[in-house]
Amino acid sequence: MSSSSTRTFAAIAGGAMVTLGIVGATIASAAPGTVADSEMSTGTTSTVTTAPGTPPIPMAQPSIKGPAPLPVEEQGLPG
Repeated sequence: MSSSSTRTFAAIAGGAMVTLGIVGATIASAAPGTVADSEMSTGTTSTVTTAPGTPPIPMAQPSIKGPAPLPVEEQGLPG
């Protein structure tokens, strides 16, 4: 390893060790039982509703009845 890559590796390893120390100290200083003693309920919630009698939007009706005329470029030769 060259001296430059050794310094880079040492800097990264040192930063990782400092980070691990901070995380460990934070976890160790947390009050024990903080998470386990919470009064949060984890049950499911359900709400019973009745469906509407009619749909909110009426059924669509086409504005054109029967076959639509072909575009000019697809009609073919006249006659």
